Amino acid sequence: MLLLINTNRMMPPIAPVGLDYLAGAARKAGEKVEVIDLCLAEDPEGLLVCAFQGALNARPDLIGISFRNVDDCFWPGAAWFVPELESLVKRLRSLSDAPIVLGGVGFSIFPQQLVARTDADFGIHGDGEQAVLELLVQLRGQRQFQRVPGLVWREGGSLRANRPAWPAPWSAPTIRDAVDNPSYFRLGGQIGVESKRGCNRPCLYCADPLAKGAALRLRDPKEVADEIQALAAQGCEVLHLCDSEFNLPASHALAVCEELIRRGLGHRVRWYAYLATMPFDAELARQMRKAGCVGINFTGDSAAADMLDAYRHPHRAADLARNVRLCREQGIAVMIDLLLGGPGETPESAAATIQFIKCIDPDCAGAALGVRVYPGTRMAAVVASEGPPDANRNLRRVYSGPIDFLKPTFYVSEALGEQPARLIRDLIAGDQRFFEPGDGTSSAYNYNENAILTQAIAAGARGAYWDILRKLRGRQSPTSNARNAASGEGGHAS
Repeated sequence: MLLLINTNRMMPPIAPVGLDYLAGAARKAGEKVEVIDLCLAEDPEGLLVCAFQGALNARPDLIGISFRNVDDCFWPGAAWFVPELESLVKRLRSLSDAPIVLGGVGFSIFPQQLVARTDADFGIHGDGEQAVLELLVQLRGQRQFQRVPGLVWREGGSLRANRPAWPAPWSAPTIRDAVDNPSYFRLGGQIGVESKRGCNRPCLYCADPLAKGAALRLRDPKEVADEIQALAAQGCEVLHLCDSEFNLPASHALAVCEELIRRGLGHRVRWYAYLATMPFDAELARQMRKAGCVGINFTGDSAAADMLDAYRHPHRAADLARNVRLCREQGIAVMIDLLLGGPGETPESAAATIQFIKCIDPDCAGAALGVRVYPGTRMAAVVASEGPPDANRNLRRVYSGPIDFLKPTFYVSEALGEQPARLIRDLIAGDQRFFEPGDGTSSAYNYNENAILTQAIAAGARGAYWDILRKLRGRQSPTSNARNAASGEGGHAS
């Protein structure tokens, strides 16, 4: 028996998509699978004890732990979840002698470090759907662990690591029933779906290529539509396409939209997506809207040419302006995510970006401050080029001792001064279109433990978190107001 545990307890709750796919694949292969979801548990400790010593009396062949987030990725909040993972592994050791395997996106950014730190038996770097099944085969047979894709394991007192598990093309089960998705929808406001994995962009800071691979692994659009159809049948009719960037490549995005349109799902579901600023044109905007898309979060990061070059983005400020206009024409709510404080950021470049965003008037903009530094990224190479990390005045952290990139460590350009969050808030000047950075005691642009957001969802709000929050502020797109009134969509959010 395979026992899977969801560890992510961030609120509002986010349904564990990868764990759902993994459980479905294992069941399809004939494995008995049980899921312990600590996120929805009022008493996580009691649930664990009950699973191993109570009614379930679990005697698993393998315990799989899904670890989605190493931290909340927000400066200055810097909530760190690794100690909780360590405690969970230790507790499981006291309840069961079954081997423990770690997985998930958060784990796959730091695979060897987390296996070593937690004392887990194994870890899977990359996709788990096929790798876990092969691990079970080896545990029950010849224990030839070198055959298991993505496996991190111990041999002869040291850690060994196989090549990451990034199968192409990628396929996943479409029947999402291993996780209580209707409860997640009720409590979290949206359910995730993946249409691809991997990211081939050269962005300075991004850890997605480390966790999911640097090549795009596309899923059959018919399979994506099957899954969305199945979720809609469960009452989960507001979704998030949680690809790194839905429009890469644009041909696949169009193919997914066309399949949703062909099945009439554009009238049954509403969905949101992350998009790169390029490529995006009138045809893609039109087809996304017809397929049910109601909101797009563009990776903008900056409107200053020098900063876009530093982040290794191909787009320019004019592309952001065009995208806002195209979304307006289709009645799609639009958010632009900014990333302020990277290498070379100055008060002048930050001011230019914020002023430009005000002028092009998206529905909202996220003013995130600070670049999370992940080993293996180009951002880490920039930090290394600046000398010893412990003497680097661009690095910010809330922990003490030597710099440790497993812990939340952020790059905030020294040029922004001793109080960079205050500087950014002063530049925003109270403009309600912006989600501001916090000051160390609170972080307005942080969904983790956001009481306002959680309360809105409990009151009936549904959708991407940025869309819920901007509606609470009364920021309604002029074009979308008319469309929502005509279609009846306006009543779905707060």
